[in-house]
Amino acid sequence: MKKIFLLVLLLTFVFACDEAREENSKINDFPFLESDINSIQKGYKEGLFSVEEVTKAHLDRIKKIDDNGPEISAIITINPEAIKIARELDKELKEGKSRGPLHGIPIVLKDNIDTHDQMETTAGSRALIGSKALKDSYVVKKLREAGAIILGKANLSEWANFRGQNSTSGWSGVNGQTKNPYVLSRNPCGSSSGSAVAVSANLSVLAIGTETNGSIVCPASANGIVGIKPTVGLISRSGIIPISFTQDTAGPMARTVEDAVICLGVLVGIDQSDSKTLNSKNPLISDYTPYLNKDGLKGKKIALYTAPMGKNRDVDSLTFKAIRLIKSKGAEVIEIDQISPVETSKNSFQVMLYEYKDGLNKYFSSLGKDSPIKNLSELIEFNEKDSIELRYFNQAYLKMANEKEGLNSKSYKEALSSLKRMSQKEGIDRVMDEYGLDAIISPTGSPAWKTDLINGDSYHIGSSSNAAWSGYPNITVPMGDIHGLPVGLSFFGKAWTEPKLIEIAYSFEQESKSRIIPEFKTTD
Repeated sequence: MKKIFLLVLLLTFVFACDEAREENSKINDFPFLESDINSIQKGYKEGLFSVEEVTKAHLDRIKKIDDNGPEISAIITINPEAIKIARELDKELKEGKSRGPLHGIPIVLKDNIDTHDQMETTAGSRALIGSKALKDSYVVKKLREAGAIILGKANLSEWANFRGQNSTSGWSGVNGQTKNPYVLSRNPCGSSSGSAVAVSANLSVLAIGTETNGSIVCPASANGIVGIKPTVGLISRSGIIPISFTQDTAGPMARTVEDAVICLGVLVGIDQSDSKTLNSKNPLISDYTPYLNKDGLKGKKIALYTAPMGKNRDVDSLTFKAIRLIKSKGAEVIEIDQISPVETSKNSFQVMLYEYKDGLNKYFSSLGKDSPIKNLSELIEFNEKDSIELRYFNQAYLKMANEKEGLNSKSYKEALSSLKRMSQKEGIDRVMDEYGLDAIISPTGSPAWKTDLINGDSYHIGSSSNAAWSGYPNITVPMGDIHGLPVGLSFFGKAWTEPKLIEIAYSFEQESKSRIIPEFKTTD
C-alpha cells in the first residue's frame, strides 16, 4: 500500500511538472518574442504588421503576464493613449514619414520619469498617487520625437531605493513586489526593477531606467539584459524625480547592446534645464551605432577589477570564462584590486543626503499648486500616517536628508570636493592612466537572491560604485547564468568614453551570446 501511495505521489509530481512546462511554453508563445528594433522596423516596411498590432500585442502580453499568469508586477500603469499614438504612427508610415530610429518601438519608463499625459508619476510612493507632471521630462520629449510608443510606467524600488534601511528591491507602496521572471521567488534587484523585468519578460522592447549607484546595472544583470549607465551629463535629468544631482542619470535597458545603443543616441542632448549637460568635453553623438564593432576587443587593454570576486565561486568561474573569451578576441587583460579610496563611499552618502533634500523639494515645487506633497517634511509625515508605506522598512534616509542644511553649507562642499577627487582623479582616472587602460571589467552582481520583505535585500556582489561615484559610464552585458539565474559583466571607464565601451561590450556580447529567455519558474 505504501509503495502504491509513493508511486501515485511521484506520478502526480511528474504530471505537475509537465503541466508547468507546458504552461511556460504557452507563456512564451508570443509573435514578437525577443524582437529587436531592426526586425520590428523591417516588418513595418514590408507590411508584415502595423504599429498598432505590435503595440496591442505587447499590451496584451502585459495583461497576460504582469496582471494575471505569473503576476510579475513590473508595470505600475498602462498608457491609455498608447493605441491612439500607434495609429498616428501608422498613418505617418503610410505617408512615407518616420519620426526617427524608434518609430513604432514599444518602451516603458521607470515611474520616476515625468510624462505630461494621463499617466501619473509616483516614484512608487502612495504619497504621489494622483500626481501629474506639468510637462514631459527631457527624456520623454526625445523619445516622442523619435517615434517611440510609451506603453506605460514601470514599478521600481520606491523612491529609487533611497528611503530607508533593510529595503527590498522592487517593492513599492503603489504596486507591491516586482518578481524576477526567471524564478518568481527571486528578487529583480533595483531600483529600476520593473524596467529590467519588462524588457527581460518581453513586455516591451526597451525601457528607461535611472541610476544613482547600481540601479540600472544591477537589475539588468539580475534579469539577463543589457543596461547602459552613461556619463552623468550625457542625458538630461530634468523631469526625473532626483536623488543626487552629482550621480543621477537615466539610461537605456534592452535585450541587446545594439538596441540599447540605438536608444542611447536618441536620449542625448543639451538641456538648459540641466547644467550637467552643458559640461560635455566632446561633441554630443546622436548615433552610437558606428561603434558596434564585432572586433572591438582587438588590441584593447582591459583591467579585471577583482575586489568583488572571491565571494561566489560560480560567479568567479563565469568571470574567468569571460576573460578567456576576451583574450581570445585579441585583448590584453591585467588584474587590479583597488580603484578609489575606501573613504569615497562615505563622501558619496553625505552628498546624496544633501542633494536629495534639495532635489526633492525642487521637484515637489515643479508640480505646482496641485502637488499632493509640498516638501520633504510633508512626505515624511505622510509615510508615518500611512498603513502600508512603513510596513516593511523605515524612512531613515528621508529623515537624515531632511536634517541637512542647504547646498551652501561647508560640510556639503567639502564632501562633494572629496567625492570628486577620490572617485575621479585618485580613482578611475588614476588607474586607467597608470596602466594605459581602455576599460575596466568586473562581475556586475551575484545571481538573484530570494525576495525577503522582512529582512530586506541580500546583496553579495556589486561593482557599480566606482563608476557611480565618479559619474562615469558603465555597461552591463549578460555573461552567463548560474542554475538558470543570469549574471552580467560590467564594462566601465573614463568620462565620455561610451564609444570605446560600446565597441568592447558589443564585441563581447556577439561572441558570448549569453542572453537566455526567462521561463517564469515558481521554484529553483
